[in-house]
Amino acid sequence: MDLYGLKTCDTCRKAQKALPEARYVDVRQEGMPEAVLAMALERFGTALVNTRSTTWRGLSEAERTEAPEALLKAHPTLMKRPLIVDGAAMHLGWGADTRAALGV
Repeated sequence: MDLYGLKTCDTCRKAQKALPEARYVDVRQEGMPEAVLAMALERFGTALVNTRSTTWRGLSEAERTEAPEALLKAHPTLMKRPLIVDGAAMHLGWGADTRAALGV
């Protein structure tokens, strides 16, 4: 199981604490593998982009119109987090539905 997020994100810390067996990947430092990003975009689409983030508010109108893949490559902190990859299953966020699906 891989958990993609930011080490400074409180929600990611909660998920990491509840899933100690998961390999933690800081997307700011390590980036996200192309294959994982492609699968996540296919599964979640534009929901993968956190439009409520400080990074999003700092983007120009022209930057906001870019494709989600280009935005996430240029600004990894725009990703809604955490993204949890467990084999073929993917979960976005740390809501009750994700916790229930993971048995936490």
